[in-house]
Amino acid sequence: MRIHSMGSGVATRFAAKELRRYLRLLIGAERGEAKAGGTVRLGTFAQMGLPATSESEFDDEVVVEMGPEGGIIAGANDRSVLLGTYRYLTELGCRWVRPGKNGEIIPHLGTTLPQVNLREKPSYRHRGVCIEGAVSWEHVRDMVDWLPKLGFNAYFLQFRDSYNFFQRWYEHELNPRRRSEGMTVEKAADLTRRLRAEISKRGLALHLVGHGWTCEPFGIPGPGWYPHEGPIPEQAVQHLAEVGGERRLHGNIALNTNLCYGNPETRQIITEAIVQYARENPDVDVIHFWLADGVNNHCECPLCRDTRPSDLYVRMLNELDEQLTAAGIGTKIVFLAYVDLLWPPQKERISNPERFLLMFAPITRSYSSSFSAAKVQDAKLPPFRRNRLKFPADPGTNIAFLRAWEAQFPGDGFDFDYHFMWDHYKDPGQFALAKVLHDDVRGLGKIGLNGFMSCQVQRVFFPTGLGMAVLGRTLWDSSLSLDAIATDHLAACYGEGAQDVEAYLKSLSKLFCPSVLRGEGGAEAELAARRAWAKIPAAVDKMQPMVAEGLESPNATQARSWEILGHFGDMARLLSVALVRRSEGAADAEEAAWAVVDWARRTERKLHPVLDVFEFLMTIGGYLGLSQEDLRGEREA
Repeated sequence: MRIHSMGSGVATRFAAKELRRYLRLLIGAERGEAKAGGTVRLGTFAQMGLPATSESEFDDEVVVEMGPEGGIIAGANDRSVLLGTYRYLTELGCRWVRPGKNGEIIPHLGTTLPQVNLREKPSYRHRGVCIEGAVSWEHVRDMVDWLPKLGFNAYFLQFRDSYNFFQRWYEHELNPRRRSEGMTVEKAADLTRRLRAEISKRGLALHLVGHGWTCEPFGIPGPGWYPHEGPIPEQAVQHLAEVGGERRLHGNIALNTNLCYGNPETRQIITEAIVQYARENPDVDVIHFWLADGVNNHCECPLCRDTRPSDLYVRMLNELDEQLTAAGIGTKIVFLAYVDLLWPPQKERISNPERFLLMFAPITRSYSSSFSAAKVQDAKLPPFRRNRLKFPADPGTNIAFLRAWEAQFPGDGFDFDYHFMWDHYKDPGQFALAKVLHDDVRGLGKIGLNGFMSCQVQRVFFPTGLGMAVLGRTLWDSSLSLDAIATDHLAACYGEGAQDVEAYLKSLSKLFCPSVLRGEGGAEAELAARRAWAKIPAAVDKMQPMVAEGLESPNATQARSWEILGHFGDMARLLSVALVRRSEGAADAEEAAWAVVDWARRTERKLHPVLDVFEFLMTIGGYLGLSQEDLRGEREA
């Protein structure tokens, strides 16, 4: 089959290459064109003479009209052509259950390709993933490659060079079994540059920065959440927030420190730095402009103390827009409703909503229930008390904050959420969290948001990629049921054993009692959870004969899925024992906790593509009574 790429779009050319490669595998041809006739044309709607309904450069839409003799794959833009190609391959039976070559399921179709006709526009405009956790270049590259196969259209590289995330992996933080490979700012910048090329090749919307605007323009390094070393530049001190009568770094961490935003010079230094960055980085589609990551440390000086932080923030956003407009720069800017900034401005209003995207970041929310289940009508905004704020866990109050912002900002926006940052470790079976996520995504339109950016670890495929499948497929088509997505995903992972695995993982999801691991429910709930945790080893043991049989699967991808499931059983057994011992206050509770840590460190070489050991230990360690200082020690099994 001849594949003809219309125009010179980078993503369209990549789509043609991908289509050629997969068709070669699907039809079993040695040279890709030997066993199927006809021609396939790939291009944008404009190139194909097709009408489009897009309203934004971030909108996607695809048309596929393919049969045994070829046809067309078209998209609203260059990126959509690639998304349409993967939608076609999905209809042919291809599945991608996790990133990397051993995550592909490719059926054998013979010499005749079936008829596929579809025209689709995703349910939501913004469908992205944000870098977090500990990562190698390969981890992120594989994730970037995987995302458009599930319908995602954006990737967010936090900071300017993502140093902190690379440093955690290459220095093998929390795993003394691995020798540090070292990390420098220069190396991180090179890795980030290479990743930007991979993102661009696929036409994904590139988001960048976020953290750092409140320190780096003032000569204070902010590569991560590290304690500051050395003196603060003398000229920068006057720009730090005055809290308790002092201008100093909050907790000695630059990224967590707010500034004197009432000072026009402070605002000007920040906005000029953003304009310069936008000018020097025209490939960046969206620049995130965030304030400090810390809470309750806003300036109390006379210039600031009588004005809400969000009012000063919006004032600065308007000043930034004026400067970008004067420079002829059209880059979109993300502003956020997050921690102290959940309280909306009282006086200031954004002058040019078209410039900005509202990012709702409810980092303190509970994942025991979804936004769809929230009782927003009963929720009231707590009063704003400078530097004495408490942040909401219940979804209803979080949505009330969002609606207060939306009442004065008519522009575009998305949810920036954390289901796979820490919470999936509290629901190892994934099903309870998957249901909350599915409900959250289906209800985004009802709360006035047009998409989702997932702030998460990249290696979130242990034991399966169910959560990511739910996220990607529901963002593309919000009418899909959770059962349909789960059945399809697990069948691709495990073949004929999928139903048994589904029952197994659902049972573990229930037995691990995620709400208790979130610290919800009190003593009575923990007692019930202890009884449930004690049942987990028997459930794992019952599954082992099927795991052993699955390891012999002739399909290498499915055999790998069974192998991962076997390791997952080992983890589940050790973790359940440690939780019981900890809850009982047993003498050997610490030994049981270290058994989990030692397992994670020992198996990292085998599981690192699917499990982020650094973030797993940072999350679970606290529940097992191990401090960060303990985990950074040298103890090994």
